[in-house]
Amino acid sequence: MTVASLTRGIDHVGLTVRDLTQTKDFFVECLGWKQVGEKPDYPAVFVSDGHLLVTLWQRKNEDNPVDFDRRSNVGLHHLALRVESEDALNEITDRISRWPGAKVEFAPELLGKGPKKHAMIFEPGGIRLEFDFAPGA
Repeated sequence: MTVASLTRGIDHVGLTVRDLTQTKDFFVECLGWKQVGEKPDYPAVFVSDGHLLVTLWQRKNEDNPVDFDRRSNVGLHHLALRVESEDALNEITDRISRWPGAKVEFAPELLGKGPKKHAMIFEPGGIRLEFDFAPGA
């Protein structure tokens, strides 16, 4: 018996970050997203690329912080974001390579045998992001 899906895609993604301002600036100033809201008392900032809403939550435990390890912790391994063209993929990687505190894990390359290409980076707060371009998608 086949069961129909009860969900319809992603509503939003919530990420806990080391430094709310630093990560918000990365999304807004480096990637060109828009800040679409905030909750200063939490504190949280809401950013969007016009297709996806991401909630950035400030980490609370500053006295004994535990950074995420994608190979040890249950949870987010990385967040993959689609780009519209190979040129956009190259431009994003170039911007990130010059952004303070950000790190390009690997530059654009074929995903498997292709034709899809991707790049993997770490934003300044340590969140691992993948950027994907799929020709014809």
